[in-house]
Amino acid sequence: MRIFEKYTRADYQSYEDFRQNFKINVPERFNFAYDVLDTLAAEQPDKRALVWVHESGEQRIFTFADLKRLSDKAANFFLSQGIKRGDKVMIILKRHYQFWYTIMALHKIGAVTIPATHLLTKKDIEYRVNAAEVKMIVCTSDGDVASHVEAAQNMPTLESKAYLGPRDGWIDFDAGVKAASDKLDTSAFELPENDDIMLLYFTSGTTGMPKMVAHSYTYPLGHIPTAVFWHNADPNGLHLTVSETGWAKSVWGKLYGQWLAETAVFVYDHEKFVPAELLKAICDYKVTTFCAPPTIYRYFIKEDLRKYDFSHMKWASIAGEPLNPEVFHQFYDATGLKLMEIYGQTELTVTVGNFIWMDPRPGSMGKPSPLFDVDIVNENDEPCSWGEPGEIVVRAERGVIPGMFLGYYKDEELTNKVWHDGLYHTGDVAWKDEDGYYWYVGRTDDVIKSSGYRIGPFEVESALMEHPAVLETAITGVPHPERGQVVKATIVLAKGYEPSDELAKELQEHVKKVTAPYKYPRVIEFVSELPKTISGKIRRVELRERDK
Repeated sequence: MRIFEKYTRADYQSYEDFRQNFKINVPERFNFAYDVLDTLAAEQPDKRALVWVHESGEQRIFTFADLKRLSDKAANFFLSQGIKRGDKVMIILKRHYQFWYTIMALHKIGAVTIPATHLLTKKDIEYRVNAAEVKMIVCTSDGDVASHVEAAQNMPTLESKAYLGPRDGWIDFDAGVKAASDKLDTSAFELPENDDIMLLYFTSGTTGMPKMVAHSYTYPLGHIPTAVFWHNADPNGLHLTVSETGWAKSVWGKLYGQWLAETAVFVYDHEKFVPAELLKAICDYKVTTFCAPPTIYRYFIKEDLRKYDFSHMKWASIAGEPLNPEVFHQFYDATGLKLMEIYGQTELTVTVGNFIWMDPRPGSMGKPSPLFDVDIVNENDEPCSWGEPGEIVVRAERGVIPGMFLGYYKDEELTNKVWHDGLYHTGDVAWKDEDGYYWYVGRTDDVIKSSGYRIGPFEVESALMEHPAVLETAITGVPHPERGQVVKATIVLAKGYEPSDELAKELQEHVKKVTAPYKYPRVIEFVSELPKTISGKIRRVELRERDK
């Protein structure tokens, strides 16, 4: 029996069985670090938990017993620095192995963990430290992150800074953990409760300043569907999710659900994404289950995938942005693996997905997760009929639901704006077909209204992605005196193609053939790169601002 079976069944026979009967039995006090990591360390001390490989070739393998011991030492280190229940600690640790025992240590002592990306600038750090009232930062020794922290000003709550190694003005984190006791006395400090804030994530929203998404100590249980019923994690296997630890996707795919499923987590610690090098690592270490955003797969299919042996890989999944069907088909043709797409947000866990019993429909997000009461509604919050686009919502009153956020920290007004009258509004538009599969249209702000038509950017982007000249594209609406808006495509070309009027016309004709002709882009702009958030999401709002 795998450890997740303490909290739910494992023997669902179909999606329908899963949808109707899935539930999570939440203990009165749940703490992932004690109840999962430490339990696995006691029951299976020598089982591998983390396989860490650096691009230089260095590697380290950690068992559950190793990580229990290191997390206890790290917890004692944090306690020695005055960190206690409710204190905010920002960790900027890239893909370093220290991330895993650091976050476990903070969970054990009840501190609030704020994972952050190494791409933050001085201004970003100042904003986050002050908005969240951060008391301590633990920082990578790579790159300029520490210098940005040092350059930041006016951060009155920040009391201490720890660095991976010696540095003037900083605490040596590695030395501090090494010197700390590996005996953690839980009677010496106050343990957290289920509804305490465990994690704070700053969203990389495509509009406005980042929001602070608060998750409780029951949040990890919401990732049982993630790893067990979507990733199809093998307890004797090795799972890789491509994500830097500063993003919520890392705990989706590199921590909670995976250890609940008892699979080992594979980490490829690299500076720059090189498709061939990542593919080699996947094959050399025989990764069994794999998840990545569409961008990774778009680069993969430009490689010669047939020269790699994927026989060890039994499952591949995709998340982060909608999946273009062309990517699905090319990857399947090369590997025999069907990409299992899902939809979710930092505020939630897997919300709509292609689960293990389902046959995916390329381009569809799948069907609702039983963890949430998901629906598509119109502007009056009335359920849409199949084929009718509307906003994805979750029917839920405020409260602690495993996997669902508590609200936006220190912003009750914004929380009430998106979560009211028993509905959480995701801000994403979709429609469902007659079989209950959901199909993404776009953000509510991204839908284009042209000559009475409502056009979703994703379907036009998918049509363009089928053309070999297109590496990336973003569809937006630009003002038009008669039509209201017309469709514009901003395109990054693949290698070997050059911008021209002839190519623009060829792409327009291509879209007319692939999808409804009225959706074709009347305006095409070729660019060297698309504006993106620091998490890699396309900022269509910036493109729209340019065209006002």
